[in-house]
Amino acid sequence: MSVKIRLQRHGKKGKPFYWIVAADARSKRDGKFLEKIGTYNPNTNPASIDLNVDGAVKWLQNGAQPTDTARAILSYKGAMLKNHLAGGVRKGALTEEQAEEKFNAWLAEKEGSVTAKKDSLAKAEADARQKALEAEKEVNAKREAEAAEAEAAAKAEATAAEVTEEASNEEE
Repeated sequence: MSVKIRLQRHGKKGKPFYWIVAADARSKRDGKFLEKIGTYNPNTNPASIDLNVDGAVKWLQNGAQPTDTARAILSYKGAMLKNHLAGGVRKGALTEEQAEEKFNAWLAEKEGSVTAKKDSLAKAEADARQKALEAEKEVNAKREAEAAEAEAAAKAEATAAEVTEEASNEEE
């Protein structure tokens, strides 16, 4: 039996939500699976991924083949790196402590980059809101100025009408 690590689609139409599962390659996309490894929600920015890295590494070491999208997700979360480091430990190239240290260093670096992206997205959203507020204030100021001009013109017209009315009254 060949095992694949793949995505199972859940969620409603237009709002996909995926489970990352280890399943028999012959089973349907959303059908029977052997183990749920994690979840993937592409609706958020950045996409939220909850993955049991140790479970994924276990399946990879047992010969499970990830699909292209699942491979990208496993790589993003570090499961592929951890599997690679475990292979190095088995071959004697490095010790378990060295492998764990390398993996933790990579995780810290990755967490920093994800946090930086979230901060930049929040900053861009705040800047867009500020820009929209400034534009709205500018439009309101123009409206107030036009209203004041119209009011002044109406007053001037009214005083001009009064003056002409008084002048016509005096002639009579």
